[in-house]
This record gives sequence, C-alpha cells and structure tokens, in this order.
Amino acid sequence: MTHGRVAVVTGAARGIGRATAQRLGRDGHRVVLLDVLAKPLEETVEALRADGLDAVGFTVDLAEEAQLAALPARMGSLLDEVAVLVNNAGISPKRNGVKLPALEIGLEEWERVLRVNLTAPFRMAQLCLPAMLRQRWGRIVNISSRGGRSVAVAGGTHYTATKAGLLGLTRTLAREFAADGVTVNSIAPGRIQTPMTDGSTPEVLARVRAAIPVGRFGTPEEVAAMVAYLVSEEAGFVTGACFDINGGALMI
Repeated sequence: MTHGRVAVVTGAARGIGRATAQRLGRDGHRVVLLDVLAKPLEETVEALRADGLDAVGFTVDLAEEAQLAALPARMGSLLDEVAVLVNNAGISPKRNGVKLPALEIGLEEWERVLRVNLTAPFRMAQLCLPAMLRQRWGRIVNISSRGGRSVAVAGGTHYTATKAGLLGLTRTLAREFAADGVTVNSIAPGRIQTPMTDGSTPEVLARVRAAIPVGRFGTPEEVAAMVAYLVSEEAGFVTGACFDINGGALMI
C-alpha cells in the first residue's frame, strides 16, 4: 500500500513518464506530473483524473534554473509530502532524424542537454530529499539509458554523456542517504516506443530493432512496471542499482 504518498514524475506528459504516472496513480499514489509541454501535460492529467486517479500537473522547463527555483512555491504543501521522485525527463537532439556528430554539436545545445538530462535530476533531488528525510522514507528512480551503460546507437555524444553521468549521480545519492530510509536506483531502458524515439529515421529504427534479441522495441508500460517495484515497500533493500530493460540488446 502507498497510503496516498506523493510521487513526482518529470517528463510526464508522454511516453515513459506518462505510463509511469498512470501506473503510480493506479497503485494509489498522489501523482505530480511535470513537463515542458503544456497541452500534452494538460491532456495527460485530464486522462488520469478521468480514470479516478489523484493527479496534478505543473508546466516547467527543467533547463531553466529560475523555473526550478520557483517550483516549491508553485507546488506548495505537495512538496512537503513528496516521498517518490522519478527523474524521467530527457532530450536527445537529432538532425533530420539522425544523431549529430560530436564535432557538430554546438556548446549551447550541449549545455541544454546537460541541464535537462543531468542537472535537473540533481536539482529535483535537492528539492524533494528534505521531505523524504523528514519522513525517513523515500524513493528516487533515475531514468538513464542503455546508452549510458555503453554507447547510444541513436543518441549523440551529449546524450550518452549525460545518461552515464546519471548513473554516477544515482550511486552517490544512494550511498549518502541509504541510512535515512531513502533508496536511489536507476533504470537503463533500451529502445522504447515513445514520441522521442519516433524521431529517428526508418533506417535507424530498422538497424536498432535488428540488434535486439527479443525482436521488438519495449513499451513504456514495461519500464513503468520496474519503476513501480523500485518505489514499493518491497524494494527497501535495493539501492544504488541499475536495471537494464533492453530486450537483451546489452548484456553485462
């Protein structure tokens, strides 16, 4: 039982974030959805509420520190009750559906990917951890990537670097707060059928699918199921770990 615990999910309007918010809501959490896409976020919140779930959404650009700093005031008492944080938001810029070569990545784009994919999870942890520490119970799940475990097939250098950094952030936070009842884990999905992955060309998609032993892409719901376990009471002895969900595409 979740007893109505507040769960924050970033990048929650679509894909893995939406599936995660739905799953946590159905498991009894009070879900706070964050996303930069106002209309899709509104539609997702309405869909969850139509299913009888307790959901609220806040539009926020996680790349902008001013908007992150303003989040506590906007969330109000909800922030004081946060027990679960799922850092899902991420971007993977492409050009005509193909990842950018390292020598063609501009500094501005590099820094934006860094802010969204790595700095924002750190800042969200800073915002949510005080409530978890007061409760002496908390769960943080960082959505990394198969690319963070090896090299991204469809993501650029900036994407791979940030997703690898997210694994390091997971381990350090897990070690620091383990004695406080807070677990911190990561999930490294392979190719999941989401709006972000739909941005690749048919040729790239075919090549990636051919390299997956199970012969298909994963679904957002399969990742959400792992999130649901990691934020449960039963996962209290699991921390500092990374869970690969990639159909066997990367076996370590």
